[in-house]
Amino acid sequence: MASHRFKQNSILVANTFAFTMCFMVWTMFGEIGVPIAEQLDLNGTQFGILTAIPILTGSLSRLPLGAMTDRYGGRPVFLGVLIAVVPAIWLTQFATQYWQLLALGACIGLVGGNFSVGITYTAKWFEKECQGLAMGIFGAGNAGAAVTKYIAPTVIIMLGWQSVPNLYAAIMLITILLFWFFTYSDPTHRRPQGTSLRAQLKVLNDPRVWKYCQYYSVVFGGYVGVSLWLTRYYMNEYGLGIQLAAVIATVFVLPSGVIRAFGGWLSDRFGAHTVTWTCMWASLIALFIMSYPATHYSVQAAGGQGTVEFSFGIPVWLFTAALFVVGIAWGIGKASVFKYLSNEYDENLGLVSGIVGLAGGLGGFLLPIMFGALVDLTGVATTVWMLCFGVTLVSIIWMWWTERRAPILTREKKPTPSATR
Repeated sequence: MASHRFKQNSILVANTFAFTMCFMVWTMFGEIGVPIAEQLDLNGTQFGILTAIPILTGSLSRLPLGAMTDRYGGRPVFLGVLIAVVPAIWLTQFATQYWQLLALGACIGLVGGNFSVGITYTAKWFEKECQGLAMGIFGAGNAGAAVTKYIAPTVIIMLGWQSVPNLYAAIMLITILLFWFFTYSDPTHRRPQGTSLRAQLKVLNDPRVWKYCQYYSVVFGGYVGVSLWLTRYYMNEYGLGIQLAAVIATVFVLPSGVIRAFGGWLSDRFGAHTVTWTCMWASLIALFIMSYPATHYSVQAAGGQGTVEFSFGIPVWLFTAALFVVGIAWGIGKASVFKYLSNEYDENLGLVSGIVGLAGGLGGFLLPIMFGALVDLTGVATTVWMLCFGVTLVSIIWMWWTERRAPILTREKKPTPSATR
């Protein structure tokens, strides 16, 4: 019989691999959407909606799937979702109309809901002092978005975009088999049957939950939204081909996914607040640099001697360097936010992680649509980074007001020794 330590390691590896494949599938429309947009003559907003629809359904499913995980355990729920999405993945290759792609994308998106299942399933198998690292390793499956950026463009160029969903359906079938053989169930991890969903949902009255939703909508929602948009951005702004654009985009996508494990370790060591606060500031500064649009200046010369003209813009190397900083910061922040949850909501971690994961996923759904709408409306490509800068700033202000300002006020209210005599 397998030891507890063996089960822990086996579940962590199998869970992380399966989630990586899930994320790969979940974000595939960010790549196949580029040739589809050319084929169907889609504008920026329509492209944003196409890439974001799977993110929406994956986000909305996180809450019920998280509650089901608390009730029935992680293994059967995770496996059920994997099996359910395979037909939709395979059928995508036969879609020829926009509405068909939206419908299939909505079905495929359910695979993104496995995050709230897997994060809870993983955490329940580990001791509290190790949960941050374990959840960070599992969350590193976000790197599946980078896998898609390596695989999909090459397949598109060689065989056409229709071959990508065909390949991904086969990969998902292999994943199902591996998950079945290398994971285990523990009945003690399930919530007692007598607890109603209504009673569980009372946690929504806790304002801290909404705060963590805001944090996660930045670090995870921003990660997903930007991942879906980057290939198109590099192609339009810097004139790169789809394959080169996708490879350069992995400078953001891959490190941000893999570094999550390190973020979990940092959170165990230094605390969720310190790590999250640092990550927010680092990403804010980098986004400020990325937000500067290409500008042409015309200055009146002294003495009315004509004009002096010059241009300024962010070169591709500087933009990519700032993008890398954002990816690292958000990758670590994704782990630190969930360290908050494992510390404070151990009894109903599945439900709370589903709520917070839903908020993060909704951020990933809304951002590509807002990106497309902003570019269509203003004609300025860098408005997408201005938007990311704004939502990051909101999180910093909220964190200061509720977590850093509160200890200062508490110290100020303490009576002095002379006043107590």
